[in-house]
Amino acid sequence: MKAVFVKEPRSLGVVTLPDPSPGPGEVLVRVRAAGICGSDMHIYHGTNPLAKYPRVIGHEFAGEIVALGAGTEGLSLSGGRSLSIGDHVAADPVTSCGKCYPCSVGRPNVCSKLSVFGVHRDGGMAEFVAVPAANAHIVPKDWPWEKAVMTEPFSIAANILSRTECTARDSVLILGAGPIGLTVLMSAVLLGARAAVADILDSRLETARSLGAERVFNSKTQNLEEEARKWCEEGVPLIVDAVCIPELFPSLLRMASPAGRIAHLSFAEAPAEISPLEITKKELSIIGSRLNCNMFPRVIEWFGRGLEPEKLISHSFPFTQAREAFSLIEEKPLETCKVVLTFK
Repeated sequence: MKAVFVKEPRSLGVVTLPDPSPGPGEVLVRVRAAGICGSDMHIYHGTNPLAKYPRVIGHEFAGEIVALGAGTEGLSLSGGRSLSIGDHVAADPVTSCGKCYPCSVGRPNVCSKLSVFGVHRDGGMAEFVAVPAANAHIVPKDWPWEKAVMTEPFSIAANILSRTECTARDSVLILGAGPIGLTVLMSAVLLGARAAVADILDSRLETARSLGAERVFNSKTQNLEEEARKWCEEGVPLIVDAVCIPELFPSLLRMASPAGRIAHLSFAEAPAEISPLEITKKELSIIGSRLNCNMFPRVIEWFGRGLEPEKLISHSFPFTQAREAFSLIEEKPLETCKVVLTFK
């Protein structure tokens, strides 16, 4: 089979590898589409501290089941379903041990022995990949592959909004109008929340407005704290930081309302200044969110309710042109949103 392979940082190419076979409890997926995420770019650049090389990358992928491993035929999974050859599936890249403390309390996405396809183990930018049956989530066969592959990106948003208990009563300020920020925006709007988005690029803010943002703020030309106070006089109940610049953290604390929540997604190792007074007097909740915790069924249901994830796809390339796709993102990041590789 052919696969997109990063031998070492800055060394990316399409190579030929042996075809995989599904092991016990696994299914073999013929990949039809794979999304390029910011973390894939970090692996390529050598700036992802969690990645192991060499690596077939890709943790956003969808395809068709072409073989069943031992013990999977007729196996009843969540929702009482069973998998069959020919099913169209979106693959959850998160695998866990099922035994450690996080797993025991229902948080397998932060398992002590966490393994993620495309990061810790070979991923989905390949013609075939074997995945645990429990990680293969059936999607309607009439969905375009470009829609199915967006399940994983939106699972990140679903996890954030679940962790912060977002409801229709909320006003949500999202920092950053890149792919993650926009998935959070679209998901929050679907839940009935008011949403505002801050970014430094007017073009991205216009996209956010077109996707349902009630207000947009250019934090380069406007005072974000003042604008946020005008929007929410008592402070913002829910802030999602998809920019993840440590220096901004004090501003988040000031903008948050009493009893507010701040969702933080950063992997930055640089320290952020924290005011205990702001946290205590407002009784703020500072919430981390990583990957997704069994959110694929929720996202698939959202897509069925009319959420249109394809709106975020700006470019599509055959996987054999992976170098060109990565170069486009690297050289013209402001012209790209979600870039997808297709496998025919």
